[in-house]
Amino acid sequence: MTTPPEIEQMLRAATLRVTRPRVAVLTAVHTLPHADTDTLIDAVRRDLPSVSHQAVYDSLHTLTDHGLVRRIKPAGSVARYEARIGDNHHHVVCRSCGVIADVDCAVGEAPCLTPSDDHGFVIEEAEVIYWGTCPACSTTQIS
Repeated sequence: MTTPPEIEQMLRAATLRVTRPRVAVLTAVHTLPHADTDTLIDAVRRDLPSVSHQAVYDSLHTLTDHGLVRRIKPAGSVARYEARIGDNHHHVVCRSCGVIADVDCAVGEAPCLTPSDDHGFVIEEAEVIYWGTCPACSTTQIS
């Protein structure tokens, strides 16, 4: 688990001011992978009861812009945030309950997939989302 001193060090390394909201938000993202904004606000408010929604949104935006947090948005879902960055991993999403799990790159080096025609783009990343039913929902549906 990432501790506040490690979080502070990450913020400084990204040349960001260390503020209580940023520390709390980054800690929450490390603690709650794939959490949505409302879940993160609730978690941050356990440590900082008076923090505003806007402070959490601003912190998430700043942390994402500086590469400390990754924002994902599976189709039909609200934005989610995770601290696993820089490795071009993918996600599997349960169609029933919406739970999200990390999936390592299937084969090869980033960006994992080579398009048949890159249209002149320099490809930096491929985003793959696998959809299915998680074990808990599969068991529920069988019962």
